Amino acid sequence: MELDIAGRTGLVSGASSGIGKAIALALGREGVRLVITARRKDQLNEVAEQIQSTGGPNPVVVAADFLAPDAPARIAETALAELGAVQILVNNAGGSRPFTRETSDADWEEALTLNFTRHRQLTTRLLDRMIAGGWGRIVNITGKSEPDGVNGAFSAKAALHSWAKGLSREVGPNGITVNSIPPGRIMSEQIERNYRPEYRQWQSSNEIPVGEYGRGDDIANLVCFLVSPLARYITGTVIPVDGGLRRYQF
Repeated sequence: MELDIAGRTGLVSGASSGIGKAIALALGREGVRLVITARRKDQLNEVAEQIQSTGGPNPVVVAADFLAPDAPARIAETALAELGAVQILVNNAGGSRPFTRETSDADWEEALTLNFTRHRQLTTRLLDRMIAGGWGRIVNITGKSEPDGVNGAFSAKAALHSWAKGLSREVGPNGITVNSIPPGRIMSEQIERNYRPEYRQWQSSNEIPVGEYGRGDDIANLVCFLVSPLARYITGTVIPVDGGLRRYQF
């Protein structure tokens, strides 16, 4: 299927590993001119080399701590200077934050900043040129809506879903779509760190209808479709990619 996104410009946050890396590699293979950002510059450089090795355009690497107050401005300024405009934005940075009733306000603020506020701030800084160009795609990689307990990331991702829906209604007339993808169990460093192999096998057999954890490409394939002209009429949605793990109907 011809996606017709070669030559477009894009930015992927959290692109040094896991889902973000898979998305950056997939967009690069499709010919998107990218800025990739995350904390670990050495791993970003490796991603950039992999993109070039498959014939993709040479990405611009921006090492940045997403929690730093100046991160959205620095990333946006670099992206606009290098690309002119960001037509495709994939907000992927974030991380799980299991909390208790005693968790401090500072920890809650950190979870909300990392998983919601920075995405909103970065998007806002890139929107004007996206609107001026009359075309844009914003995809947020979010999180599940069935919390097992109190988790700061779940609360922040719920805010991201709500914000994205509202934004989609405002920017739709400008040729811009906004969608969110909550991943299920997708293999990554974080998954390997948080879940033992025995639990992963049990969950695959007992809770995931397709019988296995997903791969980064399972998310990246949907992202490539959503950012293409083929998905022009899809906006304001939340599309889980989880092998059927979630139990709700919609």
